Amino acid sequence: MNAQRLFEKILIKKVIGTLDRDVVDITTDSRTAKVGSIFVASEGYTVDSHRFAQQVVDAGCRLIVVNRALTLEGDVTQIIVPDTLRVASHLAHQLYHYPSQKLTTIGVTGTNGKTSIATMIHHIYRKLGKGSAYLGTNGFQINEKITKGTNTTPETVSLIKRLNEAVEAGAEAMTLEVSSHGLTLGRLRGVTFDVAIFSNLTQDHLDFHGTMEAYGHAKSLLFSQLGQDLSQDKYAIVNADDSFSQYLMEVTPYETLTYGIDNEAQFMAKNIHETLQGVTFDFVTPFGTYSVRSPYVGRFNIANLMAAMLGVWVKGTDLETITRIVADLEPVEGRLEVLDSDLPIDLIIDYAHTADGMTKLIDAVKPFVKQKLIFLVGMAGERDLTKTPEMGRVASRADYVIFTPDNPANDDPKMLTAELAKGATHDNYIEFTDRAEGIKHAIDVAEPGDTVVLASKGREPYQIMPGHVKVPHRDDLIGLEAAYKKFGGGPVEN
Repeated sequence: MNAQRLFEKILIKKVIGTLDRDVVDITTDSRTAKVGSIFVASEGYTVDSHRFAQQVVDAGCRLIVVNRALTLEGDVTQIIVPDTLRVASHLAHQLYHYPSQKLTTIGVTGTNGKTSIATMIHHIYRKLGKGSAYLGTNGFQINEKITKGTNTTPETVSLIKRLNEAVEAGAEAMTLEVSSHGLTLGRLRGVTFDVAIFSNLTQDHLDFHGTMEAYGHAKSLLFSQLGQDLSQDKYAIVNADDSFSQYLMEVTPYETLTYGIDNEAQFMAKNIHETLQGVTFDFVTPFGTYSVRSPYVGRFNIANLMAAMLGVWVKGTDLETITRIVADLEPVEGRLEVLDSDLPIDLIIDYAHTADGMTKLIDAVKPFVKQKLIFLVGMAGERDLTKTPEMGRVASRADYVIFTPDNPANDDPKMLTAELAKGATHDNYIEFTDRAEGIKHAIDVAEPGDTVVLASKGREPYQIMPGHVKVPHRDDLIGLEAAYKKFGGGPVEN
């Protein structure tokens, strides 16, 4: 596409050089800029990428979007605009022909449950034989091909490229985890959503948002950004068991569906029966009651599953088909995942990293604990520490507790574990500044019949260490290796 045409809709700009250049790519990452690229510079929290502009020009890039004129050598056009990342969204959508408009696009937001709901939707679409894509904490997936990512909601250009990849691969639907950071920072500008789903709102990310009011407002942007065009078939799906849902119902003009377990809702789960192998329940709807069997564990996963089922149903698949399909869905990676049922202990990993998430996790596991519950939890560095003592208090519901860091970054690991220990309600706990050693200790003290829960990371494949260096780390592999060494079994995957 010619840059002159690409920039036509950007009214406030100053151009130094010519726009009569061909464009094949757009990037905000200076390392990927090349001949035919537009490089969009921005001022981040830690890095101002304007300083890499000369390197980009030297690599052959001839178009750069900046917020101020730069002194550069070489044949380069500078487009000066007030808000470079806002312009990046406009350019990327246009360059890739507005890919979200070519998909059934489903956004899932909430403090906990985003990954589970979005993954369940993806699995349901695959069982229906439809091309599907997923983007979120567990990476980017088109059908069964998975690419690991870094952020739940990537920056705007990367996100639009992922949408375009899904379109080019023939996907009919794409489900996105929508983070409060991504909404606040405008990473989802211009993405056309057909369905918005809300799971819950509990304390998290106050280091970024400041207050729960601001955090809630950020979540609500997904619903307000559904738009106002009532000729479109769009829907909002909210959790009636969370009081914040009432506010969300007021910020969108589209039909809103409610689901719940405890509070009255249009769609409800009744007669619930739980085991560590899954659940059964009656799905009570305005159109009749359906018997549901699911491999997912815990009441919170029943809520997640109802949200996922409704997300697919509102776009045209009948409930009878959906309820039949969900009986055979694959597990959600790293979410209340039981590792190797042949072990003499129940070894479970989960992503729970807030007091609410941990409460739901322990509620789900406790009924099936045969002997001791050993619970390991970590606190992330450079995050809101006000939630940490409450996490320690919730963890103390277990018989034995292990406090570790979780992605300590530049914070002192000992400080992080001490903050967790402040909330302990008994003395049967231990602190480890090295998470891997904490996991090994959990297995070491476990006896046949015990339940060991490794919380906070799921299958996240790294630890963020000082200098924000990512060091390979897998809770599941460390735990399994230690368990096989003690109890026999294996082998552990590479």
